Amino acid sequence: MRFTPEELAAARDRVVPDVVASGLRVLFCGINPGLMTAATGHHFARPGNRFWPVLHAAGFTPRQLRPDEQGELLDHGLGITNVVARPTARADELSAEEYREGGRLLAERVARLRPQWLAVAGVTAYRVAFDDKHAVIGPQERTLGTTRIWALPNPSGLNAHWTPATMAEEYGRLRTAAFTES
Repeated sequence: MRFTPEELAAARDRVVPDVVASGLRVLFCGINPGLMTAATGHHFARPGNRFWPVLHAAGFTPRQLRPDEQGELLDHGLGITNVVARPTARADELSAEEYREGGRLLAERVARLRPQWLAVAGVTAYRVAFDDKHAVIGPQERTLGTTRIWALPNPSGLNAHWTPATMAEEYGRLRTAAFTES
């Protein structure tokens, strides 16, 4: 699906609904919706974003889902939300205050939904939202109530430090923890 620059600009005012339910195994958390995500209403919708292929390669889904099939995640005990709800062309358009407020609202959402794991796809976003300057990729010491937190690499195609294969390995570590550990 192609959008004109005007259509993408108009998407800045849209809210992208969360894909959530109570008691999920993993609640994936993006940084914020991109304009393509806002225009389509589907998370991680930009071509080149590696979330859907990596999710499948890591064993979370039996096949690679398309963004418009995001509702099927719930059948696998998975969901999606964002740290910040405001759509932007790039994450660097967000202020530190937006990240911190997003972290506060995210903590409230997690308290209500009580997923086993909150998986923040972007360690920098996690660091700012939760004021944890030294966080690294992987499980975090901090919890939100009984919900454990895992910082994942950002699946954006702009994140060249991580290949799809190395990303799938890290996401796979989370899958093992979420589906085999008590």
